[in-house]
Amino acid sequence: MSKTVIPYTQEQGTKKEQVADMFNNISKTYDFLNHFMSLGIDIIWRKKAINELKKDQPKLILDVATGTGDFAFEALSILNPDKIVGVDISQGMLDIAKQKIAKRNLGHKFEIKLGDSEKLPFDADGFDAVTVAYGVRNFENLEKGLADINRVLKPGGKAVVLEFSKPKVFPIKQLYKFYFNYITPGIGKLFSKDSRAYSYLPESVAAFPDGKDFIAVMDKVGFKHTKCRPLAFGICSIYTGVK
Repeated sequence: MSKTVIPYTQEQGTKKEQVADMFNNISKTYDFLNHFMSLGIDIIWRKKAINELKKDQPKLILDVATGTGDFAFEALSILNPDKIVGVDISQGMLDIAKQKIAKRNLGHKFEIKLGDSEKLPFDADGFDAVTVAYGVRNFENLEKGLADINRVLKPGGKAVVLEFSKPKVFPIKQLYKFYFNYITPGIGKLFSKDSRAYSYLPESVAAFPDGKDFIAVMDKVGFKHTKCRPLAFGICSIYTGVK
């Protein structure tokens, strides 16, 4: 397994605590920087991931690491489920999501909870689908997090994970590394009060077990029919698995 990368230093708590603090710190600028730094392509990637569930027509969806809720709002629009429950360890991010839910009058369709991906506050076999967009990379224990996602899924339910990966093809690999290692932290420092968060991003992607390695973890915790679908020459990947 790859080494654990943390946002700050060993003295500042566990990875879980630090990730929560980091997202609390950047919550107010998160949406703007996300779209700005990806040139809006992240919206296209989200739609592709959500479309993986179109034929399944899930009625109750859990969105893990829901953040400010963008992925869940998109899923509501495309899939029209009865309800989406979003869970996140950052109260700061959930506060932004709460404002968006109220503004869009979607409280009856989108519920949010403070919670840990490794100890999800839900009974087993409850959800038709579970989604995670750009969140598994921040799990303190990837295997435990994926196992708990499997636990809360109904038999036959599907997990869809969207996450950054490492492109292998020249010159995409080189351009990607340059952008992530030099441009991203610079932009983050300019607009965010927590510049370290945007240095952590490329470090966490570099340490993350992507592609076949991630599929191997999904298989290990009990997912069936696992697949990896690379996007944009491998900058991002969609992983799916069925309970």
